[in-house]
Amino acid sequence: MADITLDSKLFQERISHFTTAWKNDLRSKDGVFGGAQSIVVMMGKVEEAQSLNKNNAVHFWLLGYEFPTTMLLFTLDTLYIITTAKKAKHLEQIKGGRFPVEVLVRGKDAEENEKLFGQLADKIKEAGSKVGIIGRDNSKGPFVDEWKKVMEDKCKDVEQVDVSPALSTHAFSIKDENELRAMRASSKACVALMTPYFLDEMSDILDAEKKVKHSKLADQIDKKLDDNKFWKSVELPGKGKLPSDFDPANLDFVLGPCIQSGGKYDLKFATEANGDNLHAGIIIAALGLRYKSYCSSIARTYLVDPNKSQESNYKLLSMVHNSIIRDIRDGMTAKDVYTKALGIVKAKKPEMEKHFLKNVGWGIGLESKDPTLLLNAKNQRTLKDGMTLIIQTGFQDIENPQPQDKSSKVYSMILTDTIRVTSSEPVVFTAEAPTSADANSFFFKDEEEALPTPKKEKKDSKVGAVATKNITNTRLRSERTTQVNEENDSRRRQHQKELAAKKQKEGLARFSESTANQNGSEVKKFKRFESYKRDNQFPLKIKNLEIVVDSKNATVILPILGRPVPFHINTIKNASKSDEGEFTFLRINFLSPGQGVGRKDDQPFEDASAHFVRSLTFRSTDNERYTEIATQISNMKRDSVKKEQEKKDMEDVVEQDKLAEIRNRRPAVLDNVFIRPAHEGKRVAGKVEIHQNGIRYQSPLNIQHRVDILFSNIKHLFFQPCAHELIVIIHIHLKDPIIVGNKKKTKDVQFYREATDIQFDETGNRKRKYKYGDEDEFEAEQEERRRRQELDRLFQGFAQKIADAGRNDNVEVDMPIRELGFHGVPFRSNVFIQPTTECLIQVVEPPFMVITIEDIEVAHLERVQFGLKNFDMVFIFKDFTRPPYHVNTIPVEHLDQVKDFLDSSDIAFTEGPLNLNWPTIMKTVTADTHQFFVDGGWSFLAAESDDDGSGEEEESAFEMSEDDLDDASESEEESDFDGSNASDDDDGDADLDSEDEGEDWDELEKKAKRRDREDAAQMREDDGGKKRKR
Repeated sequence: MADITLDSKLFQERISHFTTAWKNDLRSKDGVFGGAQSIVVMMGKVEEAQSLNKNNAVHFWLLGYEFPTTMLLFTLDTLYIITTAKKAKHLEQIKGGRFPVEVLVRGKDAEENEKLFGQLADKIKEAGSKVGIIGRDNSKGPFVDEWKKVMEDKCKDVEQVDVSPALSTHAFSIKDENELRAMRASSKACVALMTPYFLDEMSDILDAEKKVKHSKLADQIDKKLDDNKFWKSVELPGKGKLPSDFDPANLDFVLGPCIQSGGKYDLKFATEANGDNLHAGIIIAALGLRYKSYCSSIARTYLVDPNKSQESNYKLLSMVHNSIIRDIRDGMTAKDVYTKALGIVKAKKPEMEKHFLKNVGWGIGLESKDPTLLLNAKNQRTLKDGMTLIIQTGFQDIENPQPQDKSSKVYSMILTDTIRVTSSEPVVFTAEAPTSADANSFFFKDEEEALPTPKKEKKDSKVGAVATKNITNTRLRSERTTQVNEENDSRRRQHQKELAAKKQKEGLARFSESTANQNGSEVKKFKRFESYKRDNQFPLKIKNLEIVVDSKNATVILPILGRPVPFHINTIKNASKSDEGEFTFLRINFLSPGQGVGRKDDQPFEDASAHFVRSLTFRSTDNERYTEIATQISNMKRDSVKKEQEKKDMEDVVEQDKLAEIRNRRPAVLDNVFIRPAHEGKRVAGKVEIHQNGIRYQSPLNIQHRVDILFSNIKHLFFQPCAHELIVIIHIHLKDPIIVGNKKKTKDVQFYREATDIQFDETGNRKRKYKYGDEDEFEAEQEERRRRQELDRLFQGFAQKIADAGRNDNVEVDMPIRELGFHGVPFRSNVFIQPTTECLIQVVEPPFMVITIEDIEVAHLERVQFGLKNFDMVFIFKDFTRPPYHVNTIPVEHLDQVKDFLDSSDIAFTEGPLNLNWPTIMKTVTADTHQFFVDGGWSFLAAESDDDGSGEEEESAFEMSEDDLDDASESEEESDFDGSNASDDDDGDADLDSEDEGEDWDELEKKAKRRDREDAAQMREDDGGKKRKR
């Protein structure tokens, strides 16, 4: 209790309010205080299973803290406190106010302690013949026993009366704004644990048909209380959020978590969750939390495959519950609330009256349950604006007419919400958690019965989300049957039409209003810059009225009409020097409207219509000085542009939170690995450690050479085995870039180890002297195969450990599918690109390529035409401000494979024969995205590609001139002659081979051209014959 600070002002306000109400009650003889002239509040020793009663509530309400082994004696004019010396020091803070406070300190001397109790007993007798106590006070301990003994001896004639209703009425029930804020935060936390957390966990268990005990599920909810990441990231239903100042350290359970199912229900929630398995039927979940001493509670009933009787009863329960909440107002009595609810049950379903609970709620706040504010058929208490209540509606022990099993014969239902009473409709603090039958009903059996049981197909564990049917045994299109290709093409075309229509619909929905100049390129703002704030900051050299280059302030000071005029370097375009005779001219050009600073950039101006100075020219005979000035201005301009570019590059770099290191045990380590991007200096292997909220790479050479990556910043985690590669890789693709090694930002960090051991040469090994043949080579190959398998196992295991540690941040390991890979050039070199479950990656050779499938809007295949051996692929992202991504020079043999991958990943794609000007296209798209989709969206890609292809075919077939036809026929005869000679020289084996392997692309291309020429000649003869007949 070293850092306790008591709010003296709040204490004085509340105790003055309470004593004023006390005095008024005594004058009017209302009897709420029972005529008591003094009140005793006892607090015994701290118990492990602490209950929240009125004695605790008095301490929290007045002092903000609970002081065990402390007695409070209230009189109409003074508060007496008897406690230990340590607590007395803290209580000194509330002394000296308008309401007197006297603190008596207990010690270890029993006689002195008895005298102190005797003094308080005398004060009670002086106050009057009645003393107020808290009924059902369960305080225990030697301190309480000593007081009771003194009370019996010295206050025999003093009557004890219960003041619990008075404390509830005038102290606890009506909340101020701070109290209501704490109640609201507590209720939001209850909703977060119920929906989405418990609801998602329960759904997963039922869906997977797992056997999980009630107690285990309750423990999982209990542990979430200490999970700070959960509270930071949790999103309530309806995209609601917890308060910005919410601190989970102030949370504590006051009820449960209680989970009940399988025919055993206790709607008082007096016992903990039992060890029975969660049963698919009627499931009840209830929990209560305390936040900054203020309590709230929530309970929901979930129906799994309910019958019509259960659905009907739940709808009645929901209707009664909502009716109670809707009708509660300031001025109603507790009795009226219950009577109205019971009346609805009697009117709708009289047989359910016997199952209806004996109360429909109670007061809540500092106490988890205020027994003086029960909403039952007897309580005459009037509800007031500012009260907070639990509304609990339930049916107990209903017989099920159609039980699914022996555990479903009896069931119960309950709904609980925390509300605030107002003069109109109440505020429901737990309203985000739905209570409707539709939201809380789950149906599994109907869906399973409706669907026939499909035949199980053997799946490759590496395939993931990509369709298994896309993996074919053959790669070349020529080796596949025509019928399969036609069916595949037909199916793919139909699916692509659906995807294109879906993309068009989504685009119109996303950009439902005109987005001209909104979604396009960012509007550049005029940047103000200042060289000097005051005159005394000018350099001293300006007195000479000469040109001064002030590098410190990035300014050039020019003498104009006898005055030094500063020009910031951002206003200067460039400076040039020229010689004419004995004079040297220095020309300084300034930026002005209509004079861009680059092909892609335009300098903004505050007032483009103002008068601007384009250039200034100075003349001098000092050639060397003007040369130096021109060089200084050029260097300053270069440094300024470089600084601006670096600043722009660093805009999206996010500073990560600090890594929470594991201190109490040794973290999981992967040693002897290299990192890319590499640190400066010598290349040395380091180690990777897994900590509480992230991983750390540490170089052995320099302690500063470390890289921390938090789980919350990991977007994708890949493991690539060393099969067909020289290295084994763990690759991390980040959400936000970080600074690594060479002070450059990166969104990809990779840890790898070389799979081949080339550190020594085995040619001179001793074994060769005694082994003749290939035994040593076979042994070396087997050893390398074993080493590669061990590396794969080690790295894959460590990647899985990273995923397990980052499970709360949805970190999962993904592996590339090599069977679906293809070669391409995303940058400058030809690399092997492989799809994974969620991405398309190339992580072997930097610069790396990681494209998330979800981020892709459409794909376009370029240079797809007969005769070309390669084609290109362009990805357009959903973020239209992001430049399209090109993968060039993909072999045409992979065309069907790429199409199948795109189609199975639900990526709409088009194809065309030409390369398109994508910067211009994207500029049109971003200029007004709404209008772009209104005009048809991406359909122009498919339309133009079809038009271009048909036009080329017509031109090649019908528009051949006579000269070209003659040349073509001559070349055809020559090629036939050459071909016959070549065939005579062969021995016949080549013909057999060619029949087995099929003709290559060059031969097919020649044949196609020959057929075109023959068709064109035939048509010309037909046309000529028709003319002659006419």
